[in-house]
Amino acid sequence: MNKIQKITLLLAVILCSAVSANAGGLRFGIKAGLNVNSFNFNKDKLIDSDNRCGWTAGVMTEFVVPVIGIGFDVSAMYTRMNAEAIRRPSAGDTSLTLGSEELGKNFIEIPVNVKYKLSLPAVSSIIQPYVYTGPAFAFKMGKNTFKDFKTKTCQVAWNIGLGLEFVCHLQVQASYGFGINNVADWTGYFDTVDNVKGKNNYWTITAAYLF
Repeated sequence: MNKIQKITLLLAVILCSAVSANAGGLRFGIKAGLNVNSFNFNKDKLIDSDNRCGWTAGVMTEFVVPVIGIGFDVSAMYTRMNAEAIRRPSAGDTSLTLGSEELGKNFIEIPVNVKYKLSLPAVSSIIQPYVYTGPAFAFKMGKNTFKDFKTKTCQVAWNIGLGLEFVCHLQVQASYGFGINNVADWTGYFDTVDNVKGKNNYWTITAAYLF
């Protein structure tokens, strides 16, 4: 059993335990959505990137302290992230390209967020806004090496987001993830490019239903 399988199994046990836990603030649910991500290269004048749309789906658990509104959520998601790297012939010349490469990847992604729900008198049972932030750890599945790039096995980002909860069950939220570690290294030949590294930044929009 490899590292990704062990992590997935551990999360499944934790999330399944949450279903049977008898605590008023602890809930379990399903979540799905879309992401739009783009690599941010340190040599962005010679290696550029276009935004690409992907998707994510999985399960989550949430614990929020009643009345106070502070808590956390943890998710185990199967995530597809797509991106395109574009090679430029010279710095600042965006009119021509020397080719491009699709850097699509599948991940097991684990976002861990601290969450604060705002209490609105009279309407909290119908609609309740909240904010959240925290790290996301994404473990790559499949190959690590593309034609001109080598990607890292683990991708780490820091998410900042906001959302709305409807009728105490449906959560719709949007977040932006700031890439923390370098996840793509240049391995191809290019006369004027060396030590190219890229971080992945991405928007994510999801809907979750909590039981």
